[in-house]
Amino acid sequence: MTKTLDRPLQLVWFKRDLRVQDHQPLAAAAERGPVLPLYVIEPEFWAQPDAAWRHWAFVRRCLQTLDRDLTRLGQPLLLRRGGIVAVLDELHRETGFRTVWSHEETGNGWTFARDRRVAAWACDRGVEWIELPQHGVVRGLRSRDGWAGRWERRMSRPVSVVPSTLTAVPGLRTDPLPDRPDESLTPEQGVSLQPGGRDAGEETLATFLADRGKAYQGGMSSPLTAWDACSRLSPHLAWGSLSLREVVHASRARVAGFKGDMSPEAKAWRRSLRAFEERLHWHCHFIQKLESRPSIEFRNLLPACDGLREDAFDPARYRAWAHGETGFPLVDACMRSLNATGWLNFRMRAMLMAFSSYHLWLPWREPALHLARAFTDYEPGIHYNQVQMQSGTTGINALRIYNPVKQSFDQDPNGVFIRRWVPELEPVPDAFIHEPWRMPDALQRSTGVHIDRDYPAPIVDHIAAAREARQRLMSVRRQPESRAESRDIQQKMGSRRGARRRPKPPSPQAELWDSEGRTKGSR
Repeated sequence: MTKTLDRPLQLVWFKRDLRVQDHQPLAAAAERGPVLPLYVIEPEFWAQPDAAWRHWAFVRRCLQTLDRDLTRLGQPLLLRRGGIVAVLDELHRETGFRTVWSHEETGNGWTFARDRRVAAWACDRGVEWIELPQHGVVRGLRSRDGWAGRWERRMSRPVSVVPSTLTAVPGLRTDPLPDRPDESLTPEQGVSLQPGGRDAGEETLATFLADRGKAYQGGMSSPLTAWDACSRLSPHLAWGSLSLREVVHASRARVAGFKGDMSPEAKAWRRSLRAFEERLHWHCHFIQKLESRPSIEFRNLLPACDGLREDAFDPARYRAWAHGETGFPLVDACMRSLNATGWLNFRMRAMLMAFSSYHLWLPWREPALHLARAFTDYEPGIHYNQVQMQSGTTGINALRIYNPVKQSFDQDPNGVFIRRWVPELEPVPDAFIHEPWRMPDALQRSTGVHIDRDYPAPIVDHIAAAREARQRLMSVRRQPESRAESRDIQQKMGSRRGARRRPKPPSPQAELWDSEGRTKGSR
């Protein structure tokens, strides 16, 4: 050991929980003895196909504020670069720690395998590894019955108290914080990303609850209004600069402040914050599914869908979709906006994924990886469940086939968002901004926007493509074995409706289309 300590050393392994506030492992470890806070920069993790430089840019800032806050408590963050098992083994030889503390993590397949290696190492070395829940996801869950009550009990508990001080553990090498954690990550040029770190998280929460949140319910669907109306807390929750419980408590305190106030403003706030908390419920609901069935990241949830799209990957279609060059203005504007900023509102995310799966008939895995890299707030549990929901492969959700033209008219009626992100369409009149391929030749000449030269023609006939996709999926879902599989999935992973009001899943108003292209209903 590098230093003789009066009490046994406690190692706290930070992962996707980059804060000192409401950090139960840190608080519990500090009660037992001196704390060695550790973050491991794992090059293999950052070389995975779902990792991106924008994730690291956010995490890097989180690590800076975490180190600052730990230093103020008396013990800076220890940074090591390498494989986690090798790092732990080295530190174990250096310090002789007997306990590792961390939050439970429901990550991608790589982190799942990584944690199993850590568990095997700890068992072999006689080291105790204590994992504590970070939010509402229940490890080892046998039944979804009563899950909502567990979520409520966890969220209602007081936040964990920050230790008043940490005993310094000197004499240990700490690695520098690199500009990038792996050579495969190339810094992105010309992008404007949401800043990370505890300070940015607190400010984002404060502005949402003080001002922006009032418009949440009515403004979250359109890309024009969602940028400000949505909370924008998702990356801070995904990487842990804020805890979900902190956000729940702050939101409920804001609602409590309107008690007895029947003014229109107070009513608007209550409606919006109720809708916001519903989505905090569903945050954990979806992660719980990946916790219970990690294969969702790689395989169709409904086995009857196996073989439906897997051999249909079209590289040209994929590239057009990923670069925002499909010929459908709102689809392209949303993708370009996402690629440039790292964020997009839920409805438009769902439309992008559904368009790739239904209209382009792409197998969902590669589009899912592109979106994972594009989302600063990439959360595997939410991500892969939503990918499969919008691809029709869960067996328990309605087929949400968005009409990209109708969504364009509905969500960006004057083409403001489209012109911002697809500037080559700026001269196009409002009457044609949603369907520029309908412009007469004379108008194309006068505007200088020639379809298939200055802007692509539609990559598919969206009505025919949607009709064919729906027929293919429904033919699979009508099979007796598919129905049986769906019932089993619903029993094991579906939501439960208790006596109290349960929030509905965030289902955008996605239109289903019949053979004539008319709306049959909405979900």
